[in-house]
Amino acid sequence: MESANIVVFGIGYVGLSNAILLSQHNHVTAIDVIQDKVDMINARKSPLVDKEIIDYLSNKNLDLTATLDYDEPCRNAEYVIIATPTNYDPEKNYFDTSSVEDAIEKVLAVNTKAYIVVKSTVPVGYTENVRKKYKTSNIIFSPEFLREGHALYDNLYPSRIVIGTPKNNLRVLEAAQKFALLLQEGAIKDNIPTLFMQSTEAEAVKLFANTYLAVRVSYFNELDTYAEAKGLDSSHIIEGMCLDPRIGKNYNNPSFGYGGYCLPKDTKQLLADYEDLPQSMISAVVESNVKRKEYIAEQIIGQVKKGEKEVVGIYRLTMKANSDNFRQASIIDVIHLLKEKGVELVIYEPTLKSDEFEGIKVFKDINEFKNAAGIIVANRYVDELNDVQDKVYTRDIYRED
Repeated sequence: MESANIVVFGIGYVGLSNAILLSQHNHVTAIDVIQDKVDMINARKSPLVDKEIIDYLSNKNLDLTATLDYDEPCRNAEYVIIATPTNYDPEKNYFDTSSVEDAIEKVLAVNTKAYIVVKSTVPVGYTENVRKKYKTSNIIFSPEFLREGHALYDNLYPSRIVIGTPKNNLRVLEAAQKFALLLQEGAIKDNIPTLFMQSTEAEAVKLFANTYLAVRVSYFNELDTYAEAKGLDSSHIIEGMCLDPRIGKNYNNPSFGYGGYCLPKDTKQLLADYEDLPQSMISAVVESNVKRKEYIAEQIIGQVKKGEKEVVGIYRLTMKANSDNFRQASIIDVIHLLKEKGVELVIYEPTLKSDEFEGIKVFKDINEFKNAAGIIVANRYVDELNDVQDKVYTRDIYRED
C-alpha cells in the first residue's frame, strides 16, 4: 500500500473530500484561512452539507489535521493539493487564478521538491504556463468531477481519475502514477478508469465535460419551456426520449437554469478559451441559460398579474436540495428579474443569518412564510410544501437534482 505526507489547500467540497479520502491511509493536513472551518474539522464536524463528509468525519479513523499555518506542513509534504476557488471574472473574461498562484508560491518558498497537484478548475493551458512562470516541472493537474453535496461519495466511487503531467517527463509521470494509486486506495470502487495525459488536455477534459452537462441541462429546460408554453406534459416527452439508451436519464429534470459553483463559470471560461476559433454551441448554451431564467420570471409575473396572489414567496436560495450553497443559484437571477418588474417578494431561507436578502424580507419559519406568500416559487420541490402545493410554481418533475 502506498502512503505519503499530503497537504491540501482549501476546505471547500473538492479540498475537504480529497483530504478525507486520502487521510484514510496517509497523514493529511488541510489548510484554510477561516478559523471556524479549521476548528470544526478538528472537532470532526463538517463545515459543508454533505452526507458522506459528515459521516466520515464523525465515524472514521482519519489521520487528518486542519490548520491556518502552511509553513511546517508544506516543508515535509510529498504532495500538495491545491483546491482553492477560481471564480470567473467577467471583466477580465477569465478565471481568477490568484488563489492558486498564491498557494504555489507558498509551497515553493519552503519546499521545491514537493509535487503540486492542482485540482482547482483552471483555463486550458494554465498549468503549463505556471510551470514556466515558477520554473518547475513538479506541477500536475488532476480535475475533479464532483457534485455539490455528494463530493466525497463521488471520490469514493469515481467515474474516472484523470491526471495531466508535463510531456515526456518520466520522473513526474511516476509521481503522478503514485498519486493515482493513493486516490484508488482511498476509494471504495474497484477498477477505476485512470487516464494520464498532458496537463492541457486534462484541463480541456474538465471544461468540456462541464459544458456538456450544461448543454444537457439547457436542452431539457428548453424542451420544458416548449411543453409548458404549448400546454403539454413535459414528463411524457422526456420519458419517451430518455428510454432511448443513447440518450439516457441523467440530467433530464427541468429546473430554472443550471447554477452552482461549476457550470456557470466553466462554460464562460471555455467560451473565452475559444477566442477567435469558430464555435456556436458554447455561446448558445450560455445564452440559453439566460433565456430560461427570463422565461421563468415571465411565467411568475403572468400569475401575479391575475391579481389574486400578489406576494411571491421564494422557497430557498440554494442551488439544489440538501445544499447550503447560494453561489450562482439560478433562483437568485430570477429574483433580480422579478424585482426589476416591481414584484413584491418574500424569501424562506433558514440558513441565512440576516432577516433580509437584498432588501427582501427573509422568513426562517416555514409556516409564517407559507402564510405570507400568495405564490410559492420553488426550483426544487420538497415534501414540506405538500400542504400548499396548489400555490407552488415549480418545473421540478422528478423531485431530484
